[in-house]
Amino acid sequence: MDTTWYEAASAGSAAGIAVIVVGGLVVAAVLVWAVRLGIRVKQDEPRTPRGGEHPTLPDSGPVHEERHRREPVEVPRAEETGRRLTPHELGSSGSRRSADQSRPRWDEGSSGSFGSGGSGGR
Repeated sequence: MDTTWYEAASAGSAAGIAVIVVGGLVVAAVLVWAVRLGIRVKQDEPRTPRGGEHPTLPDSGPVHEERHRREPVEVPRAEETGRRLTPHELGSSGSRRSADQSRPRWDEGSSGSFGSGGSGGR
């Protein structure tokens, strides 16, 4: 019986196992390095504030939000000006306060959404 084939197969598997072991050691070393780097970065960060160090409310109380209704800036149509506007000619979007500051409400009997399954428009 020829044993050369078995010797070659066993030599190949030993080299394969060695590559797997060396690869596993490299992966383990990279993971250890990443954990040490994470610990070092965490130590360089400022600590979290303790109980009495948190910000407190001002003496005047909480600051309230203000809501404003804005008016859109009307963009002239190309038929009116004879040419299309370029982006730098448009300027910023609506920046004027609306004269009517009341909140818009839904119509009575309307669900206020599309596809509500209702009877349709009035």
